[in-house]
Amino acid sequence: MVHQIPRIIIGRLPLYLRALNRLKKDGYNYASSRELGKLLDISAAQIRKDLSHFGELGKRGKGYEIDFLTSKLNQILNTDTVWDMIVIGAGDLGSGLARYRGFLNRGFRVAAIFDIDSQKIGRKIGNLVVKDNREMCDFVAENGIQIAVLAIPAEFAQDVIDDLVVVGITAILNYAPIYIKTPDGVQIEHIDPAVHLQKLSYFLN
Repeated sequence: MVHQIPRIIIGRLPLYLRALNRLKKDGYNYASSRELGKLLDISAAQIRKDLSHFGELGKRGKGYEIDFLTSKLNQILNTDTVWDMIVIGAGDLGSGLARYRGFLNRGFRVAAIFDIDSQKIGRKIGNLVVKDNREMCDFVAENGIQIAVLAIPAEFAQDVIDDLVVVGITAILNYAPIYIKTPDGVQIEHIDPAVHLQKLSYFLN
């Protein structure tokens, strides 16, 4: 059923999780759609509609039990387990992603980081050692890795992904400023900070 849910709704579920975690830290046990909406600038009606795709998750008059809804959303997003992933590119961006501690408590662990630059291979980044790109496909296949994060120049991105898809990568977070072609069944999210800045600049005087 989840795969039939519109992608835009799936994209809002992590926002709901983040809001629930904040309310839990503030001492709440229940959250109304209105309270979630105020935190996220999303209408209460939209939140109720989104969550209704997954069954009756709230209680009339009380709202959503935070622990239950958090657990349910983690189940839906498959983040009730820990997924190993790789980072490709050990430049400033890739190194920062490899060091980021916020992944683990959201269900993701950086298992390895790779680069083609001999000056970077062997360097320590946190508790990882940068591996040679030539080891990448074997590492993915041997460890059953399904998620790759791309932080490399645009001109290399398509070739790298073509190789990774063959050995089992099915989910890609792409920071390279290029749209990558992937076969059916491979999910990709593009993140280009410049695009988001261009959206913001529209509102500037």
